[in-house]
Amino acid sequence: MDISNLFDLLCGISLFMFGMAFMGDGLKRVAGSKLETLLAKLTNTPLKGILLGTGVTAVIQSSSATSVMTVGFVNSGMMKFRQAIGIILGSILGTSITGWVIVLSSLDGGSGIAALLSTSTMMGIMAVAGILLRNFSKRKSNVGDILLGFVVLMAGIDMMSSSVAPLSQSEKFVNILTMFSNPLLGILAGAAFTAVLQSSSAAVGILQTLTATGVITFKAALPILLGISIGAAVPVLLTALAANTEGKRTSFVYLLANVLGVVICGSLFYIINAVAGGFGFMDMTMNVITIAAVNTLYRLINIIVLFPMIGLIEKFTCFIIKDKTVEEPDSHMIPLEERFIPYPPLAISQSKSAIFDMAKKAVKSVHCCFEALNNYSTEAFEKTQKYEKLADKYENDIGTYLMRISRRELTREQNADVFKYLHTLADFERITDRAMNIAFIARDNHDENIIYSEQAGKELSVITEAVREALDLTIDAYTQENWKSDGRIAALTASIHNLCGTAELNHVKRMQAGECSLRQGAGFGELLTNLERIAVHCSKIIRALIEVNPNNYGIHAADAIKASIKDSDVGKAYDEYSLKYDI
Repeated sequence: MDISNLFDLLCGISLFMFGMAFMGDGLKRVAGSKLETLLAKLTNTPLKGILLGTGVTAVIQSSSATSVMTVGFVNSGMMKFRQAIGIILGSILGTSITGWVIVLSSLDGGSGIAALLSTSTMMGIMAVAGILLRNFSKRKSNVGDILLGFVVLMAGIDMMSSSVAPLSQSEKFVNILTMFSNPLLGILAGAAFTAVLQSSSAAVGILQTLTATGVITFKAALPILLGISIGAAVPVLLTALAANTEGKRTSFVYLLANVLGVVICGSLFYIINAVAGGFGFMDMTMNVITIAAVNTLYRLINIIVLFPMIGLIEKFTCFIIKDKTVEEPDSHMIPLEERFIPYPPLAISQSKSAIFDMAKKAVKSVHCCFEALNNYSTEAFEKTQKYEKLADKYENDIGTYLMRISRRELTREQNADVFKYLHTLADFERITDRAMNIAFIARDNHDENIIYSEQAGKELSVITEAVREALDLTIDAYTQENWKSDGRIAALTASIHNLCGTAELNHVKRMQAGECSLRQGAGFGELLTNLERIAVHCSKIIRALIEVNPNNYGIHAADAIKASIKDSDVGKAYDEYSLKYDI
């Protein structure tokens, strides 16, 4: 094997890994958001978890990716640790599917009609179909990516096979493989090789390619396959460095399951082999198909052996990685998982949960400031302040997270969701700012013993109740994504605007009559301004829902609002609110 063969081998490995990643990305996009969300929902029993983990891994062609997503689910609280164990076990089996994809490279036809079944013919047809679909069909472009990824993968395998063919004549190479016949050395070599590649599928694929030399025996292949399963845990362990306790446990299970499989299954096999005086197939020459078969069989046996031990695995992992005695930072916030960024459906779903939580905190901040206004207490003021600071953190963290998602390749609907959440994020934060302003006014009134007149108190009571209803309608519409309710919110916002204008006019008249002082008037005016602005932010939030509604693409927001108002009979709603909230 000369230097040109070495470069051909490296080029083949690069093409193979690129093709596998490209094909996997296309498969994920075709599967859509349902693939990832299934992982979070359909895992109520260990068996379902194993089947689901197997299926998802078979589709995305990466046990590491499945495991990383699972770590993210557990870390964010979307899944329990025990549920994750089944998915991890399933991913170990599902990753063996890639080996059977590679088996297609060994197909070869004869002559005539049989030649149509050859790998070269299939690759040519797929390449042409992939290019046509990718360039001329927007709907089927992802299918084109899958076909092109498969073609590149096959081309890489073909190049690797050609480059390693001379190794069959190399005495040094044969001697190295003989060393791997030692189980311990073979396992270590397989683990180290996979840890460098960070892909068990790629490691198995390269081993399958080496069978073209004709010197890979079962005795040498089995330890390497065992080691490959252990080495695949490295990328999963690396992603858990910043995870919480449950996330670290989940990543550890991936390593533990593979190590247990090697120890239990490997030990039993070699003990029986020694007792039986040596299996006859130990010196059998391996090929692409037998490597894939042995890899799948080993992983299947591993899952069967470990399935009854899920409870013990959970207890042992919890014993090794103990619970933290102190509360982890920001435990009151929904964590935004970095691991979900490569999976936009999951990342957007978590952003949605976080911003819904933020919306509820904004409502609580308003309730607390109203409590401080009506019957001042330090506790109510501090609660309002806490929610305001929390909203600032929400805005920064969610906003940064959404911007990172927006740099990914998104569907039209996903882009609309990101726009909606970015657009409304600031409004929810501004609501807490307005609530804090009201809390400061309430504190100043308490400290300076400022008491509003009876009539002013009644007017404030009416307006605050109207603002409460506007907030309730807004949060309900936002969390239910019911944009048509904007008609009532628009009517209520208009009513609050008129109420604040009337109240301010009445207060000026009371000051002129000497019923209220200038100091009272200044604070009262600021209160009205903040109350009205809360209502305006409610209206802006609903307007964002209208802007991104699928039925309104291409329609200007103002036109959509008019249509919504017409449908909701806003005039009638405005009359109802004018009667309900009257000063």
